[in-house]
Amino acid sequence: MIRVLTALCLAALLTTAAVAATVLGGARAGTDTIGHDKAPQAVRAADLYFALADMDAQAADLLLAGADLDYAKLRAETRQTYERRRAQADSDLQRATEAAVGDPGGEQAVHTVIDDLGQYESLVARAQLLEDQAHAPAGRPSPEALDAYRQATDLLRQQLLPAADQVTAGNAATVDRVYTARRGDLAAGRGWLLAAGLVAVAALVLLQRTLAVRFRRVLNPALLAVTALTVVAVATGCTLAGTADRHLVVAKSNAYDSVIALSRARAVAYDMNADESRYLTDPSRAAAYEQSYRDKSQSLVRLGGSGSLTDYDTALAAAVTAHRADPQAEVVFGGFLGDELRNITFPGEKDAAEQVLTDYRQYQSDDRTIRQLSGQGRLKEAVTYDTGTGAGQSNADFGLLADAMDGVIAINQRSFDGAVAATDRDLGPGLAVGGAVVLAVALALTVLAVRPRLREYR
Repeated sequence: MIRVLTALCLAALLTTAAVAATVLGGARAGTDTIGHDKAPQAVRAADLYFALADMDAQAADLLLAGADLDYAKLRAETRQTYERRRAQADSDLQRATEAAVGDPGGEQAVHTVIDDLGQYESLVARAQLLEDQAHAPAGRPSPEALDAYRQATDLLRQQLLPAADQVTAGNAATVDRVYTARRGDLAAGRGWLLAAGLVAVAALVLLQRTLAVRFRRVLNPALLAVTALTVVAVATGCTLAGTADRHLVVAKSNAYDSVIALSRARAVAYDMNADESRYLTDPSRAAAYEQSYRDKSQSLVRLGGSGSLTDYDTALAAAVTAHRADPQAEVVFGGFLGDELRNITFPGEKDAAEQVLTDYRQYQSDDRTIRQLSGQGRLKEAVTYDTGTGAGQSNADFGLLADAMDGVIAINQRSFDGAVAATDRDLGPGLAVGGAVVLAVALALTVLAVRPRLREYR
């Protein structure tokens, strides 16, 4: 009987340890996948989209500037920005290539970008060369330069950007899937750990009582110590699992969801900014570029029933006014900014997100000014206002919008990093070593507790 109970106690202790290792190991694996792998990869893929979109915006601005001496400084700055974005895209693409290994869809999307990016850069270089040779006035590129740019921007919008977005979406889907699975595992795992711990404690108590009755011993100190160790270990394991779950919620649901929404919003916003320059550069495609701009506006702030830009302005003003009148009410608009405003969780985030909305409205107002100037035949004024970086000009206000987005991203990124780091500390190698030591001590004390009694029994 004593041997059977002892074996039961040892088995229960080993089972409890195995359950704890599985639960906490799964939590650590989930944090590694989300915090160190798929979430950063999704953000880097969104950054690739952003870099590609801004490359094309700079290429369009170069065509807008033409040979006009008034834009000499603009041309130099635009070329520098284009080269900087190209280097950024190359770096993001290299990391995306490494991250896509083992994912057929991701690998195909990355290969599309690799195959087409060189051709895109070649077409942009040709457009710039032809534009320099033509000495065209501002806003009126030569037909040859415009044709080369059309081929470049079509390639980017139809191949490169969708492929980059596919990489982002693939990693984001993996983050969502792992998050849901790990939270479910942690919830179930805490129950299993508690159950295994109760069985172990019950077995130890039964062994203690049996020894006390059979050998007339009131208490066995070694078994008391094992019981106490088991209770403390199970309580610690459940606490760590609960803490890991909370950190996972903070990292993914509270922080990452905002980071990826704003990262994608920023990327789309830069493509919107390129649409404005395309609109001025290529009058024959102006309607298509305006529609593209409207579609991207809807992806940032989705408003029902807003067909034209005038309708969009009216709906946006009404939605923002209603939101500002009652900030506690549910956000009535969708899109990336709506997603962010429904996920305010950290100190300073609300004010930073509200600033994004304010700057977005101003940028939309600037866009209407550009189109009005162009419609009045004041092309050079439209180009100056579109590309200008002085206070109150479109690119200056767009810079404020981009900075505001970066500010919200930074708040959430810090919280994401902090939650991941906290789980790394809690579930680091020291925990495994400590757990192994506690298990070894518990097993040894259990055996030592019954050995003298077994000798007496013999």
